[in-house]
Amino acid sequence: MIPTSPLVTATVLLIETLFGVYILLVMLRFLLQWLKISFRGEPILQLVLRATNPPLLLLYNFIPGWRGIDFAAILLMMVLKVFQILLTLWLYGKTIGFFALLVLALAKLIYLLINVFFFSVLIEVILSWVTPPNSYNPIVNILYRLNEPLLRPVRKKIPPVQGIDFSPLVVIIGLQLANIIIVGYLEQLAGVL
Repeated sequence: MIPTSPLVTATVLLIETLFGVYILLVMLRFLLQWLKISFRGEPILQLVLRATNPPLLLLYNFIPGWRGIDFAAILLMMVLKVFQILLTLWLYGKTIGFFALLVLALAKLIYLLINVFFFSVLIEVILSWVTPPNSYNPIVNILYRLNEPLLRPVRKKIPPVQGIDFSPLVVIIGLQLANIIIVGYLEQLAGVL
């Protein structure tokens, strides 16, 4: 293995951080729109909206949504992820084929999507332990609305046992299995592993 310059490593860290944060914001906007969670009245969601509006408003002129699916956001995430991977590979002096690049970008976006749900379920569980009952917390409200489509079907199959809700645990294990299987196979298809 050829040793990498600390400057290259630092540059890759900056690229991955900047692209990663922005792609995360676009993904959150996509999920919130898809789940019909209103951006009104929540300052955190207004920040997501303002940060992602410039490129998406331009793309909306060319790429319409369909049945609540924001195809412009999907395209933006894919283009940003492809560009991030290309920059990173270029800095390391490596190349990748076009098909492998697209599959790898898709794998990384699915990995991010699974992690968004993984951490949102985990944070919701932790906040449920420390938030007083019957109190309004905007973060808890957003997390509940984001996670409920995953947790509701599991709660129907596995009701609480003596007041303990095991649905978050089941969902977290399911998300990790999906991560291993789906992302793993996509990375193998891209030739990464």
